[in-house]
Amino acid sequence: MATRDEAAVAVAFVVKIDDQDLGAFSSCDGLGCELVVEQREEGGNNGLVWQLPTRMRYPNIKLSRPVTIDSAKLMRWFSGLASGITRKTATIEARTVEGTVIARWGLLDVIPVRWTGPQLSPDTPKVATETLELAHHGFFGPGTGG
Repeated sequence: MATRDEAAVAVAFVVKIDDQDLGAFSSCDGLGCELVVEQREEGGNNGLVWQLPTRMRYPNIKLSRPVTIDSAKLMRWFSGLASGITRKTATIEARTVEGTVIARWGLLDVIPVRWTGPQLSPDTPKVATETLELAHHGFFGPGTGG
C-alpha cells in the first residue's frame, strides 16, 4: 500500500473476481454510493420538511481498457457464466505505474451486467477497447477506499 502522503494518481485498475485475476483496466467509473432520502412534510408545520434516510444505492461500475492478452481472461469468465450466474466478491486496486497499490475497494455480490467489445473498422483506425460493467451490493473489508 502507498504511504499516507502519496498522491492518489492511479494509471491502472487491477480487477479480481473472487481470486480470479481479470487483469488491469485503464479507466474505472462508477465507484461510489448514495444514501436515498425521502422527504416528508409535517402537517401544521410549514417551515420544516423532514429528510428521512431510506437505503443505500450503488451505481454500476464500468471498467475500460485496450484489448490485450488479458481479454482472454475476461472471455473465459463470461463463457463460464452460461452454466449459471452466482454472485461473487471482487476487488479493484488502483495502482501507480510502478505497481504500488494506492487504494483498494472490495465489492459484495458482484454480477456482470455487460461486456462491450471493440468497434473494428478500417475506415477509422484507433485503439481497440473493451468495457466491462459490474453491478454490486456494496463495499466490504479493511483498506476499502483511499
